[in-house]
Amino acid sequence: MTNTHSEPPTSAPAGRPPSGRPRRRTVVAATAASAALLPLAGGTASARAAEAPAFLHGVASGDPLPDGVLLWTRVTPSPEAVPGSGKGAPVAVDWEVAVDEDFRKVAAHGTAKAEASADHTVKADVRGLAADTAYFFRFTAGGVHSPAGRTRTAPAETSEAGNLRFGVVSCAHYEAGYFASYRHLAARDDLAAVLHLGDYIYEYGHEEYPLKAETVRTVQPLHETITLADYRVRHAHHKLDPDLQAMHAAHPLVAIWDDHEFANDAWSGGAENHTEGPGGEGAWADRQRAAKQAYFEWMPVRPSTEGTTYRRLRFGRLADLHLLDLRSFRDQQASIGDGDVIDDPDRTITGRKQLDWLKSGLSSSTARWRMVGTSVMIAPMAFGSVPAHLLGPLAELLGIPKEGLALNVDQWDGYTDDRRELLEHLRDQRIDNTVFLTGDIHMAFANDVPVKAATYPEDAPVATEFVVTSVTSDNLDDVIHVAPDTVSSVAEAAIKAANGHVRWLDMDSHGYGVLDVDAERAHMDYFVLSDKEDKGATSEVRRSYRTLSGTQRMEEADGPLGG
Repeated sequence: MTNTHSEPPTSAPAGRPPSGRPRRRTVVAATAASAALLPLAGGTASARAAEAPAFLHGVASGDPLPDGVLLWTRVTPSPEAVPGSGKGAPVAVDWEVAVDEDFRKVAAHGTAKAEASADHTVKADVRGLAADTAYFFRFTAGGVHSPAGRTRTAPAETSEAGNLRFGVVSCAHYEAGYFASYRHLAARDDLAAVLHLGDYIYEYGHEEYPLKAETVRTVQPLHETITLADYRVRHAHHKLDPDLQAMHAAHPLVAIWDDHEFANDAWSGGAENHTEGPGGEGAWADRQRAAKQAYFEWMPVRPSTEGTTYRRLRFGRLADLHLLDLRSFRDQQASIGDGDVIDDPDRTITGRKQLDWLKSGLSSSTARWRMVGTSVMIAPMAFGSVPAHLLGPLAELLGIPKEGLALNVDQWDGYTDDRRELLEHLRDQRIDNTVFLTGDIHMAFANDVPVKAATYPEDAPVATEFVVTSVTSDNLDDVIHVAPDTVSSVAEAAIKAANGHVRWLDMDSHGYGVLDVDAERAHMDYFVLSDKEDKGATSEVRRSYRTLSGTQRMEEADGPLGG
């Protein structure tokens, strides 16, 4: 990035909504209009690339700081320079950040270079901005402007923010439905950021998951993603989706990866959905390297010093956000029922360095709330007397055996020593107000998190956990092909009976969460979609839960948030 310049923002122009937020009408309308021109069915941008240079994949921002934010786009400089091709000459791309939607009051500007070596993606890590302030941004190449986006910086580290509100999503399989959750989040103007807790893309080929009869639309490439070009094309195809483009244009994203950004049940040395060797899918190290490179090229994510997604963001004195990478350093998943391996203190889900980093950060935090983004559930899960006809579908979703053993070895349940060490640290250091934010399992939960679930509630919880359901990926009613709520009430009751720390769960719905934190409580509204297979799906609040400051316990809220 070169030619960077920033200036203090001036006062907001007349007509700006309260709290300094830009009007979203222009941003969302422009994004929708540009997205409507994209050849979504074909999966490539070659038709529109004839008008190159072009910004076919939208704009995005992410990882907000008190004085800056990371901006992202992808430029198509020439017709042949489609994603994954490795073709196309370098092109200079100007970027600018303004306090007004007409870009008359520019606060920062600069120039970056888009090159084939990075798939012509562009990142600008802008600094020198004002804290807790809304901005517009855009890119320009060859005299062509990108769609405009809006973003927001984080509160100053010493500020006493009144409240923070985040969208929370996970598990967005392209072929399983439409991204209506993203559309609903894009329409809001009250979010500091959107947290994506993993499975932003899936590696499967066309009709591999879900199966042919259940596929709603077609992903590109048609085959499983293995090479760098494959992962680039898959990311690019997702970013042609108009609802995803609208969300990225409306709010900064804070994201971590889970397994499907690589392959199902990924671990440091392989994955369940990877066949090692020359007769299979090549070396895992090569595939992992390719997936990570494409991820950091195509996502508005600032990599940590180790080239992973574990990092920490601060939002004034109100909240810290500790983001984990639970795929790069973990040992291979144990066999289900192998208790000696599962409890082995030498096995890890985080890696020693990351676990020490997390414990240290939680201990030293001076924020009111310590939020931890974890891609897999940390609360223990047992299943007791779930009816036999539901054990098979639950096993498929949650990784438990069909005999009903109470374990998911891909979650923290499969790495009990790391979990014990972390939770005992919270207890022994008397660290209050730790809230885990989780995706992965395509269901919604509100959990207390005790050190020993077997003796709960006598063993008091040391944290709480909000688990959001999937944007589209299959859950219970999808797997057994029944209408929502047809059989889930039986399974949900059995799970709650065997897991007293599970305060609420929803096994059928798809949607998103809206998390609001203030000095008194952390509150989650669980939104559900009317139909994930409907482009125009509506959403409504299914349930609201909260944890009050100092309690480490979950309770049902009186009602949903306003806004």
